Amino acid sequence: MEGLKERARILIGRLNKEEKKKKISEIEAESFDSNFWKDNIRAAEKMKELAALHKELEDIQKIESLLESEKLEELEKLIKELEKYLYLGGVYDKNNAILTIHAGQGGVDAQDWASMLFRMYMRFFERRGWRHEVLNEAPGEEAGLKSVSILAEGEFVYGYLKGEQGTHRLVRLSPFNADKLRHTSFALVEVLPVIEKIEGLDIREEDLDWEFYRASSHGGQNVQKVSSAVRLKHIPTGITVTSQAERYQIQNRENALKLLKAKLWVLQEEKRKKEEEDLKGVYKPASWGNQIRSYVLHPYQLVKDLRTKVETGNIEQVLDGNIDEFIEAELKE
Repeated sequence: MEGLKERARILIGRLNKEEKKKKISEIEAESFDSNFWKDNIRAAEKMKELAALHKELEDIQKIESLLESEKLEELEKLIKELEKYLYLGGVYDKNNAILTIHAGQGGVDAQDWASMLFRMYMRFFERRGWRHEVLNEAPGEEAGLKSVSILAEGEFVYGYLKGEQGTHRLVRLSPFNADKLRHTSFALVEVLPVIEKIEGLDIREEDLDWEFYRASSHGGQNVQKVSSAVRLKHIPTGITVTSQAERYQIQNRENALKLLKAKLWVLQEEKRKKEEEDLKGVYKPASWGNQIRSYVLHPYQLVKDLRTKVETGNIEQVLDGNIDEFIEAELKE
């Protein structure tokens, strides 16, 4: 009991009730300014921040009430939930995210592995109640996926998903080999935050090269008849993104711009982190050398995270989207 009460007191202190009250007052005062609503995007972001602050303040008050009334079972449940958010304090942790899976070495097996990961993450999104949609998909020649990008929207999506970034390794008996030989496949998972405005970076219309073409995979007959798919190039950096999952060009334009902004943010972050690596250690981007998790189906069954050492033999549950244990352990690293 005393241990639980101490956890509650520490949590209340770290959530900083007075600071949240001050921030709420500042945003509310700012919203009364007639100029506040002229920038719709910024105003929407501020209102979203205000709602989150009110929710956090309510949670603090609920902890205090449960602590006073000694409703320990309810208190422990709430503490466990809120402790997670203490590890989600990054600048963009509250944002939506774009998760992209790229098939790596391993031929058709790797493309099949990419589709297995795609299903795993889609099931995870469904279990958390996150809205999600495919932005772009490149199917494999024989089976599986060469790559796929998914937009996930919900609470703290980027914060939860960012630790999934890196190389995922699969070991199994290949279903695509007549001799059923043991095969190792790789897939790269890239996670980017959805950012409306990037500080210190202006994206000018004259720096954007738009190309429209007929999509080849999604959208039915309409997509085949009109140039609804979008390829967008940022001329100064050479970064190119595509979006073709939606039926209408305007939706694909919006999605392509989201992808581009996320890629430009990564470029900016890599530059910043390189400058800071002497203080914070070497930055590891989502690269093929950065293996984070191994999934073994043969000769035994085991999923092991190589960073946190969390492991489980219940690989079917993991591939069915039950990856919370791995995500939460990485958040606390």
